[in-house]
Amino acid sequence: MRHLPTRTSRRRVVGSLTAALLCAAGLASPAVAGAAPDPEAAQPAGAAGPRLPDGLAPTPPMGFNNWNATHCRAEFDEAMVKGIADIFVSKGLKEAGYQYVNLDDCWALPQRDANGKLVPDPKRFPGGIKAVADYVHGKGLKLGIYTSAGTKTCNQAGFPGALGHERGDAQQFAEWGVDYLKYDNCNNQGVDAKKRYVAMRDALRAASQSTGRPIVYSICEWGENKPWEWASDVGHLWRTTGDISDNWGSMLSIMKRNLPLARYAGPGRWNDPDMLEVGNGGMTDTEYRTHFSMWSIMAAPLLIGSDLRKVSPQTFEILGNKEVVAVDQDPLGKQGTVISSAGGRWVVAKEMKDGSRAVALFNETGRPQRVATTAKAVGLPQASGYTLRDLWKHESFNTAGTIAATVPAHGTVLVRVSADGAWADKPPAVELGLDGGALVEAGKPDRLTTRVTNLGRTPARHVGARLTGPAGWQVKAASPTSAAALPTGKALATSWTVTAPEGTPPGAYPLDLRTSYRAPGGGPVESALPLTAQVVVAPPAGRSALSDLPWISTTNGWGPVEKDTSNGESRAGDGNPLTIGGKVFAKGLGVHAESDVAYYAGGACERLTAQVGVDDEKLLNGTVAFEVWADGKKAASTGVLTNQMPAQGLSADVSGAEVVRLVVTDGGDGIDSDHADWAEPVLSC
Repeated sequence: MRHLPTRTSRRRVVGSLTAALLCAAGLASPAVAGAAPDPEAAQPAGAAGPRLPDGLAPTPPMGFNNWNATHCRAEFDEAMVKGIADIFVSKGLKEAGYQYVNLDDCWALPQRDANGKLVPDPKRFPGGIKAVADYVHGKGLKLGIYTSAGTKTCNQAGFPGALGHERGDAQQFAEWGVDYLKYDNCNNQGVDAKKRYVAMRDALRAASQSTGRPIVYSICEWGENKPWEWASDVGHLWRTTGDISDNWGSMLSIMKRNLPLARYAGPGRWNDPDMLEVGNGGMTDTEYRTHFSMWSIMAAPLLIGSDLRKVSPQTFEILGNKEVVAVDQDPLGKQGTVISSAGGRWVVAKEMKDGSRAVALFNETGRPQRVATTAKAVGLPQASGYTLRDLWKHESFNTAGTIAATVPAHGTVLVRVSADGAWADKPPAVELGLDGGALVEAGKPDRLTTRVTNLGRTPARHVGARLTGPAGWQVKAASPTSAAALPTGKALATSWTVTAPEGTPPGAYPLDLRTSYRAPGGGPVESALPLTAQVVVAPPAGRSALSDLPWISTTNGWGPVEKDTSNGESRAGDGNPLTIGGKVFAKGLGVHAESDVAYYAGGACERLTAQVGVDDEKLLNGTVAFEVWADGKKAASTGVLTNQMPAQGLSADVSGAEVVRLVVTDGGDGIDSDHADWAEPVLSC
């Protein structure tokens, strides 16, 4: 079964396995055992049927869904739903475009009534669903609800699904005032996906005709049957992946699976990479800004998954950024496409209705990187200059055509670029950057070089640079820190000597790079780039087990990286003995795709060796691939490995590398149960 503590952990067992057993016995049926089936149950896939009402979801739906924040816990109730509606209004989210307040699983009683109707849980919703809908509508918002295209929903409690009850359930939803239906995929009894989802489409259409209540239709079959290829005349949006989790690896894996599907999206038909995790606490604010930026440039539905009664001001700042929301909600309805992705430096561009381009400069890696493209590459026409709007800083500049930034680890710079005639009114865009990394051994001076580069069509004048570090650190300029003028494309390069005090513990420490300059005919402009210096310890001579050495950084798809145990689950220290193909290893690293563990080698090491494979703790699940990187070059890799394979030997030449990275990818099929072991990893120096 899946490792995630959500509905996905039961999908294959409750849905597919049950279906397989029933089909093998010749007993598969679309009706609930003991209940009368809907007289107008599912039509065969591909059968002619009415489309849903036109004009719904012309832009990706925006709103809230409780599941990521509450699952089926008691805190999900009428008071929460009403509280979210109140916050939409009071915090300006309604004004920003959020409309739907959606109930997920667990809103009903486990049994239908004597007439086969759904019964809202009287403890959670004492006034019933219609009363909640009336309250939400009274705020100028809309209500959504959830059920499954199976005999039961995905929760273990076994709430009733709609398979065989499509017409009756759709009629109930419309009579209650529901505006949005999320239709899941559990307990589907092996019935063809198209047949099940077309049946609910037709039921929603009939309910709309009888009540005047149109309902947006969200198909949630996890991308298993490639709905992007057939669902544009069935639903308004369709899930392209399994469930998201509140961690970097999950978000990254889902993003990568959704990006290639851009050509299938458009007004009224959206790729859905699942709900937002922004504000739930499992990622940094930088990672959450990336999450929100990338979902917006992918024209994804923006459904808030955090309890807005408890989140930080930074969460509201991210979710309420109207300039980023405008990228998602652009009426042209284009999903962004990948321009480049080499070395974890992603450029994704989205055509906008006004002819501009939204451009995401996304840094997948665990260290700052320069990400760059051009106006021509993102599809803009030739022009003497361009206006570049930074959508997170809310500042506008001019550029001669280069679109570039030094992007922090796991960060995204989101800009909107246009070939308009007003570019000359803006100050030139100036890029701040750092050559290479900032790895510092305590007590030893290290030389860093910063750059201030004019990307604008107009010159930057009276340019100055300043670099500061933590209290007690020595930061001294070793070359000029100012320039009278920087023409287009020219840079002020400044060399700095940076010394961390003797005894500074290994870890990440902040550096702050700032510049000030003047635009022709304008006032002073200031810009800053937060950087990170990593205090490192040189590895000892000889052979060292990596689990005994301090790492520079880690990212992991599920929970933390574990030393000398398997990945386990989401908590630190919950792993098991490292075991691959029945063989137990005493030393190593337990990780989960997508993962990246970086070590400082200092140019003094020659080889890394390890035994690698999928850990036995996930039974027969898991597909991964292992890679070793020496600075920016791949030094060794495996093919895709499964849990049915024994440990594979891996050896990489890392001669002269300053940084060695151990990377595990998902094997190309998502991160389901991808528990991977670096067993007996040894660095020879």
